[in-house]
Amino acid sequence: MIDRIQVHVFRAPTPAPVATSFGVMRDRPAVFVKLTARDGAWGWGEIFANWPAAGAEHRARLLIEDMADLVLGQPEDGLLARLTDATRIRALQCGEPGPFAQVIAGLDTACADMAARRAGLPLARHLSPEAALRVPVYASGIAVATAAEALPRVRARGIHAAKVKVGFDADADLRHLEAAADFMSDGRLMADANQAWDLPAARAFLDRADTLGLVWLEEPLPAFAPAADWASLAGAATPLAAGENVAGFEAFDTLIASRTVTFLQPDVAKWGGVTGNLAVARAALAVGRVYCPHFLGGGIGLHASAHLLAAAGGPGLLELDANENPLRDAFGTPLDGGDWMLGTAPGLGIETLPPEIARYETLALDTHL
Repeated sequence: MIDRIQVHVFRAPTPAPVATSFGVMRDRPAVFVKLTARDGAWGWGEIFANWPAAGAEHRARLLIEDMADLVLGQPEDGLLARLTDATRIRALQCGEPGPFAQVIAGLDTACADMAARRAGLPLARHLSPEAALRVPVYASGIAVATAAEALPRVRARGIHAAKVKVGFDADADLRHLEAAADFMSDGRLMADANQAWDLPAARAFLDRADTLGLVWLEEPLPAFAPAADWASLAGAATPLAAGENVAGFEAFDTLIASRTVTFLQPDVAKWGGVTGNLAVARAALAVGRVYCPHFLGGGIGLHASAHLLAAAGGPGLLELDANENPLRDAFGTPLDGGDWMLGTAPGLGIETLPPEIARYETLALDTHL
């Protein structure tokens, strides 16, 4: 039984804004949640908070003030399904299904961490006994216009795969993308449009980018675009990637069955937590798709993503934001060349919040039976 909920909100300044086609991140937020059970067992999770700008504090208050009554005194098992059902009317009433799903995702991850700790196993091995304890990474969060400066730093860390953000100015993006492809000719290069285009613009970009040998083009269309639009792009030479803005088992089943997207990218902090993301990963791999977890947040969610990828297996890559983020780095970035090393500590391997991030805390809430 869950006996206590603690949630911590942090905001760290960033030396340079992180630009996407739909907006700019001017600081790095994170929402970390700790669940403690009646027997003293505990686990950590992370709740998505990148957008909107004021979202982090809202998610924390949503958990404590609107959802704690559905969590405290309840078993850890089956939390994802139980809370999704129990909050459906609340989410509809305020028109906020996303924030509720994000809070539930963080809680599910905390329950998974707790279960693996009880078993005395790393989360990956608790989920899949044969899981490898290392996974390959790719660097992300790189604006294509700055790729010439950023990619050499990435390669110097031993990372041989990278993703650049496009969706700004098509002609300029393509010039920079061509130069990036030349630099990464002995590695792997991906591009992410962050839902920037309609179908004609996406097709025009692909027509020009198809000669560059990209591993994938991510979200060339909005997640809500008609399935026929996605299908019309699937015949291009460049494979498609999507999933960070998809939520729910039914929606992922539909996306996987469509076979329009080669690389499936659910985000452990946005929807589903460990339970949902592992199910999506296994369903994708079963039909020849690739699971590549999306993540651009703090250290707890990144470690959870690494364990999920290791447990799922397959040829996927772990997303590692190339921008500075003390709310991620304080938890450790255990790289060995281009691989992330999971270690053998129980659960996520995270005991306490690193003391060096305390100065970034903006809100701490605590409730218990």
